[in-house]
Formats: sequence, structure tokens, C-alpha cells
Amino acid sequence: MKINMPGLWQSDLVAQAVRDSIPKLDPRSLWRNPVMLAVEIGALLTTLISAGDIIQGRPYGFDAQISIWLWFTILFANFAEALAEGRGRAQAETLRSARSEAKAHRIIPGDRIEDVSALDLRKGDLVLVEDGGIIPGDGEISEGVALVDESAITGESAPVVREAGGNLSGVTGGTRVLSGKVTIKITANPGETFLDQMIGMVESAKRQKTPNEKALEILLIGLTCLFLVVVVSLQAFAGYMGLSIAATVLVALLVCLMPTTIGGLLPAIGIAGMDRLLSHNVIAMSGRAVEASGDVDVVLMDKTGTITLGNRMATQFLPAVGVKKEELAQAAMFSSLADETPEGRSIVDLCKETLGIRGRDIRAPEGSSFIPFSAESRMSGIDWDKREIRKGAHDAIGEYVEQRGGSMPEDIRAAVESIAREGGTPLVVAEGSRILGAIRLKDVLKTGIRDRLINLRKVGIRSVMITGDNPMTAAAIAAEAGIDDFIGQARPEAKLEAIRKYQREGHLVAMIGDGTNDAPALAQADVAVAMNAGTQAAREAANMVDLDSNPAKLLDIVEIGKQILITRGALTTFSVANDVSKYFAIIPAVFAAEYPMLSVLNVMHLATPTSAMLSAIIFNAIIIPLLIPLSLRGVHYTPTTALELLRRNLLIYGLGGLAVPFIGIKLIDMLVIFLHLE
Repeated sequence: MKINMPGLWQSDLVAQAVRDSIPKLDPRSLWRNPVMLAVEIGALLTTLISAGDIIQGRPYGFDAQISIWLWFTILFANFAEALAEGRGRAQAETLRSARSEAKAHRIIPGDRIEDVSALDLRKGDLVLVEDGGIIPGDGEISEGVALVDESAITGESAPVVREAGGNLSGVTGGTRVLSGKVTIKITANPGETFLDQMIGMVESAKRQKTPNEKALEILLIGLTCLFLVVVVSLQAFAGYMGLSIAATVLVALLVCLMPTTIGGLLPAIGIAGMDRLLSHNVIAMSGRAVEASGDVDVVLMDKTGTITLGNRMATQFLPAVGVKKEELAQAAMFSSLADETPEGRSIVDLCKETLGIRGRDIRAPEGSSFIPFSAESRMSGIDWDKREIRKGAHDAIGEYVEQRGGSMPEDIRAAVESIAREGGTPLVVAEGSRILGAIRLKDVLKTGIRDRLINLRKVGIRSVMITGDNPMTAAAIAAEAGIDDFIGQARPEAKLEAIRKYQREGHLVAMIGDGTNDAPALAQADVAVAMNAGTQAAREAANMVDLDSNPAKLLDIVEIGKQILITRGALTTFSVANDVSKYFAIIPAVFAAEYPMLSVLNVMHLATPTSAMLSAIIFNAIIIPLLIPLSLRGVHYTPTTALELLRRNLLIYGLGGLAVPFIGIKLIDMLVIFLHLE
């Protein structure tokens, strides 16, 4: 089943988050969030003061209300974190339900088979899986080829081919073999499987804080300590001036001055980052990898499957002089009927379009025999009624024609050279000793890939295509796609050295790979994405795994990482601006009675000092739950420059953060007066 993101406000999720908020009041838990720990200490102090008021028969309404709203502030912050964690646990339960209790056919010495529980398999065991069988554990195919249904993990209904050798040998426990017979070498013990790792990773409560998150936390701690010194100094100043400021007022002042909004939402933002990647079927090994993806400024991408569709497609017929295009198309179609390669099928599709026929109207001539495509001959064809039609690589067809007394016409020779110069692959069609024409095969860019690369360039990310193709082909594709740079004929050591080169220059590098030969480069990259269908070595070297095995997903990952950074920056701007506005509510409330000239700062025209203080504390508490949806879903990401982003944050979240408290605190003040709560 696909890993679906649970709805934000599902009743059971919200109820569980409310229950989980209470244990988080433990100071040992809040120690990870110093801002909220300071609020809890203030809440405990005001609670003791309220209790003393009640015991001694003094008025306790104001102190009690401040205490209650401080506790609500902490609970709302805990609720935000618990809600984010609850989504991770819900996803983990979805993954647990995908575990299989299937029986495994373990191969033991003497090529005998014994049936055991999948949970009894150990690393290094060999198992046999046939048609309809469940793959009992993570492993690599050591023998055979099979069509595998991976929908239990990825949610994709289309089956995929997995085979021994190459980069498509990795299989995941819980998936099903639809057809074929394979021997699988188990690569993980129970509890260490990829599914187990996924469950642990999505239970986000145990995630590590990222460097940027730690830096922001240090800033919040610094501001908290600064305002603590200010409040203590204020009490000393008031005593020197002969004034008396109640401890409850000082606590309320400290809480409103501290950046409690971002302090309360910071854990939820971090946890939501991993969850947001998970909604794209990408598993991040740690929050550090998610964070790094937002700071990437160089992206290394493979050509095939990432920038292009993965298979070269027939796009044009170039008939020889004296040959009609329809004659060339018909010969190409007949000679490709036995060619089961993607290129062969694309030629048949182009023939149908050129000749205006439907698939069901294609019939091979009676008495014909097919010559299938093979790597040795590099051609395919058809023979019937003393006619021999062949289609294949230009040099292979050239030799075939010369053996029959023919030769390659100059116009076709020129067409072949032109196709090669432009980065395409030329095929030639011949009948007997006569060349009929050429076919242009071309790497087809993925839809929208050029626009996405332009968007990456707008935010300062350099794209580099790394491919095993010859430099001429690489240059043509790079120019068409708008790639900033390319590396052709790249071997594994070239990929590794390219990443090291960019890192030495101070860049943060992302890379995607699926094969064992990609493992060194993946281990070196700052953000390394492995394909789930790839080898075990690639998955172990990466810090992210794409369950859909879609190489183009790297671009999504970079955008999600930037969205997380933008969300944190936007909410930090909003929180700091909030604090500035609250000064205008609290400072006049504290000093206006003794210093009437300060009443000019009461621009909100709040009714009384008590109602002003209470309104600011209430607003401070309720703004956190109001921002939970934004912190979990993230600020909408639009590729832009850093200057434009700063301007947008200041205009929307800066000015918004200044304006919202003015409106909110004034409305709450009116309600407090109406209900006589002051």
C-alpha cells in the first residue's frame, strides 16, 4: 500500500495528540525546548502565587487566569509537536501492516528446499521465489529474472522487472513475484530490513535536530536569556523608583517578550519536514538530510530516466533518394515487428502514425519469418517471398548490404553523420542490397524538465548531467534541456571526483543513483538519493531512499527542503514581529499608571492595565494552535532569489506579524471587558 499522509485533523489523530500533550509537560521532556521550559517555570510560579492568594483570601482572579493561559500556551505547543509525531506513528502503523508472515522456501546444502517462516531468515540465506510468491525479505536476486509487483511498498500498480546482475537486482520483503523464478540472497536479518528501517525513520519523535534548527534554537535561547535579564533588571529599576511590580506581571511580561510562537512550533516544523518527504514516497534517514536538501546548490543528475524518458524513441524517417517515405515506413515496420526492444516498439508506433493505420491492422505477410534483434547482429528483420528486409545499426547494415553487392548512398551517409552530431542514434533500413533510408532515434526529454531546471537555476542551484554517453550526445541533450554543465563517458571514479571537486569549492552537492558503482559517490554526496529498486550497496550509502524508484524525484526533494527552510524563516519572522506588537500592549500596562506619559504607547486603546496584560497572554497562547496547519503543511514554495524571498517574508510575515496582534489583542481585550474577566 502507498504511504499516505493522514489527514491533519482526523479525530483519532487529534485525540491522541491531546493525550500525548500531557506527558510532554515533564521538564525532562521540555528540556529539549528551552523556550517552552521557561514558560512552564513561569506557569508553575504563577500557579503557586494563585494558590497562595486563595489560601490567604486575597483576590486571585488575575493571577489564576495568567497561570491558566500559561499552561495552555505550553499545552498548545506540546499539541503541535504531538500532532506531527502522531502523523509519523500513523504512517509507521501503515508500514507495519505491510509486513508479511509468508513462508519462505530456503535453499539448504544439496539444493534441497525447506519451508520456514520469513521471520526465521538470516542474512546470507538463499531463498527460491516462483510465480505468485511473496518475497520473504530484503535481498538481491542472484539468479533469474522476474516481474515483481511492488505496490505493497510504493503504491504503484505497474509491475517492474527485477533480474540478477546490473542495477535492478534489489528486492524488498513483502513484494510479490507475478511471473518468473528467482533465487534471492537475503541481505538483512529480521528487525534490520528496509521495512523495519522505514518504520523507525517515520516515527519522527526520535529524529535528530538539524544544524540550522540547532542554530535557531541557540538564537531562541539567547533571546530568552536576554529578556530574562531585562525583566530582572526591570524589577530592580522599579524598586529603585519606588514602584512595585507583581511577580505575575513580570512572568507575563517575560513570556510575551520571549519568541514563544516559533519556540512552540519549531519541533513541529522539523518533524513535519520528514513527513512531507514521506508523502512523496521518499524516506529520509534523518532530519539532517532533509535540511541539507534545502541548502543544495549543485545537483548531479543522470541522463537516462532523470532528464530523458529512459529509452530512445523513433522521431523521423529519412528516405534515400528515389524512395518514398511510405515505402521506408512500411519496410521499417515489418523489420521491427520482432524487435521487442523499446526502440523497436517506438519505430512501429511511428510507422503507424506515418501510414495512418491502427495496431490491429498490422499483419505480417503470409509465409514470412522474423529475424529477432540480437546484440551480436545488431539488427532485426523479416524474410518472405525471396525478400529480405533488415533494420539496425548503420555499420551493421552497411556490412550486410556490401556482402550483397550494394553500398551506402552518400545522402544516407550524410544523414547518419548529422543524426550522430545532433546527439541522436541513427538506424538504417535495407532491402537486399538496396538502402531504403535512415531512422532518427532521439532521447526524448521528460515533460516539463526544462522548466524545472530553469526554476532550480532561479534559486541558485547549478545542474550537472553525468552520463556514460559520448560527449557529443551529452552536449546535445544538455543544450536541449538547459543543463548548466555535463560530464560525458563518466565512470564511477569520475562521479566521485566530480562531487569532491564541487565540495572543495564550497558547494553542497546532491546526487541520485541506483547501482553498486554509484555507492562511493552517494556516500560522498551531501544529499544522496538511492532508488528502492537499486542495489543494497546503493541504499546503504544513501541518506534518502525513493520508494518509487523515480530518478526525477531529486528535483522534488530539493524543493521540499527549501520549503522547510522557507517555512521556518517565515514563522520566525512572524514570531519576532508578534513580539514587537505585544510590547505596545504590555509596556503601557506596566508603567502607565505611574508614568502617564507612557499612555501614548497604548495605541491599541486597551481598556485597563489588567485587561491589556491578560489579552496579550491569551493571544500569545492561541496564536500557536492557529499556526499549526501552516507549520505542518509548510509555506508554499515558489522558486525565487534570496532577496525576493526576504522581501516577501518581511511584507507578508513581518508586516502580518505586526498587524495580527494589534487586531487580535484588541478583540480579546473587548471580550475580556465584556465578560468582566479583568
